[in-house]
Amino acid sequence: MDLPTRLILQNSAWAADTSARDPALFRQLAEGQQPRVLWIGCCDSRVPAERVTNAVPGELFVHRSIANLVSADDASVMSALQYALQVLKVEHVIVCGHEACGGVRASLLPPTGDESAADNYLARHI
Repeated sequence: MDLPTRLILQNSAWAADTSARDPALFRQLAEGQQPRVLWIGCCDSRVPAERVTNAVPGELFVHRSIANLVSADDASVMSALQYALQVLKVEHVIVCGHEACGGVRASLLPPTGDESAADNYLARHI
């Protein structure tokens, strides 16, 4: 079975299991979100915010980027921050780094000269 098909099947199984454990959860989530935390983390696949915090759906408002950067000239993170604070009224903002971050490592190395999107992003935001 190919990966996308497996992920879709696992999502369906997760939804069914979650609904069986808490039949009202999806109805409550459809009414809107009220997370208390904005979690700004790395987009590294090894560090999923909900998994490493054992959070349930609706607890975290998550923004992920390479090296979990927060820069005033990054419209994406600033939009998430503004929305979280002004609209969602989150109480806490966590910027979470992790060990062996490839984005942080890349930002500390000299530019590769290949003008990659990641190099350009890191150069602009560090």
